[in-house]
Amino acid sequence: MSLRAVPVPLPLVASALADNDAAAFAAALMQSRQTILPKRLVAPGPDAKQLGMILNAAATAPDHGQLLPWRFVLVPHAARDRLAEVFGAALMARDAQATPEQVGQAREKAHRAPLLMLVVVDGRRGDAAVDLSERIVSAGCAVQNMLLMATALGYGSALTSGKALKSSGLRALFGLADGEQALCFVSIGTAQSRKPARLRPVPGNFVTCLAAEGAAPGRDPADSFYSL
Repeated sequence: MSLRAVPVPLPLVASALADNDAAAFAAALMQSRQTILPKRLVAPGPDAKQLGMILNAAATAPDHGQLLPWRFVLVPHAARDRLAEVFGAALMARDAQATPEQVGQAREKAHRAPLLMLVVVDGRRGDAAVDLSERIVSAGCAVQNMLLMATALGYGSALTSGKALKSSGLRALFGLADGEQALCFVSIGTAQSRKPARLRPVPGNFVTCLAAEGAAPGRDPADSFYSL
């Protein structure tokens, strides 16, 4: 697979915006986003105004039939101990031989990142003809919009999942209804450290062309598009 590094520092985002180049700004913003492990996300996190901007970004996601098939549950610091209990109990339910140290590590994950929220997808809300996969895609778009807004505001972010998302304790803690599923957690905060720019695939690695009738499948290697 061909990969290339996309080292786009945040100042280039500001530069593109200053030049009033919307396309360059969008490209720089997307290329600047990277996953920062929650344990490397520290205070300060977004303030109330910035949180509003991040959440409003989610509202621009495509949503077939305007079902609003997703919601977000903020986990304030005052509630982190409750989530920690769920993480610890979920580990013990999966592995009765888990050591106290392992349980402690599971519990500690609830206390990472200044801003933590759970992404919930509703498979039954509104029109039943809209497939669950469309609802999950819509949720993914909403989450990506939030991550990009967080990046534009200068914050690091991460998505995390894990087996605890399917535990009865977590479902009870967040009041998940029948048909709802916990998709992932979103963590946002100030990046204590960042990795070097990751290698990203080029379009030729993930794009092919539908062949005309009678033509051989695949793509024309001479097509200039694939040299991007």
